[in-house]
Amino acid sequence: CQDTSLVKCGDQYLRYYLVEAANCVRVHTVRFKEYYNKKYREVPKHQHKRALVLTARRLIPLIFAILSKGQIYQERGVVST
Repeated sequence: CQDTSLVKCGDQYLRYYLVEAANCVRVHTVRFKEYYNKKYREVPKHQHKRALVLTARRLIPLIFAILSKGQIYQERGVVST
């Protein structure tokens, strides 16, 4: 899959901010950090960009669920005080 070209359809600003959000969430969330690291290790070149875009794709359903339900995100296993 490393030779598959990136499809650039859709709003360029939305894509940019999704990737930025993925970069932020990979730093602060264990689940996304593990997913990013897994995808990073899979290929020999363009690791960071590929892993970041795939992490952004993994983030989209979560964002949709949060906006649909109107709830605040709670990471699994973390107890709120």
